[in-house]
Amino acid sequence: MTFCLGIKVDSGLVGIADTLVTAGSECTKAAKLFTYQNERQCLFIMTSGLRSVRDKALTYFEEVLDENGASFDRVFKALNAFAAQVRRVAEEDKAALADGGLDFNMHALVGGQFDRDREHKLYMLYPQANWVEVGQGTPSQIIGASGYGKPVLDRTLQSSDPMSYALKVGCLAFDSTRISAADVDFPIDVVLLFNDGRLVQRRFEEQELSEISDGWQERLRNSVTNLPSKWLEAFFESIDARPEIPSVYADTPT
Repeated sequence: MTFCLGIKVDSGLVGIADTLVTAGSECTKAAKLFTYQNERQCLFIMTSGLRSVRDKALTYFEEVLDENGASFDRVFKALNAFAAQVRRVAEEDKAALADGGLDFNMHALVGGQFDRDREHKLYMLYPQANWVEVGQGTPSQIIGASGYGKPVLDRTLQSSDPMSYALKVGCLAFDSTRISAADVDFPIDVVLLFNDGRLVQRRFEEQELSEISDGWQERLRNSVTNLPSKWLEAFFESIDARPEIPSVYADTPT
């Protein structure tokens, strides 16, 4: 499984990707984040699904960027070029994968800003190579293991939040996933794309984020303890007030 998270806030984009790759009983570490940048183009791609599909599609796409990358003036045009390579890989490998009992599976989060884009853009690409834009109504999208971290994002994240807050919430969403999903783990790759055109990438190890992880866990437990509990106390008082019911096992010979 994989955890890749894309967040779009007013001041830019945040991307977080874990690096654990599982193949049968074997586990390895590998990047799931691809970045591309020049003077007027910033782009990142995060992927989940079959590693072989991902690697082949990105290898083909890198060749497209080398030959025609300068001609893309908007992110969706580069996205369409990447989608074309996904379809190309599907034509080449889908039947062979099906014969081996594997589905053609690759989702991608694609974010960036090119010189003619009015703002930074975030898209989700499906295995069929069609795509949707992220950020209209919800500022975040997870591919891979999405169920554990999504509640944190839904409860706390808003489009108006600063990048630092979005990254903090994103790390908590990853941490919630890591705790519950055995196939998601550190290190994580983080990419920040600011709306002034800066793209920053950094890998974080577990010990670097232990403070936020431990603090989050402690505060969760304290928050549960400090929640209003009059209804709970009344419920348990009503239980204590009930007459004791003799156990059906009281006279059972041992």
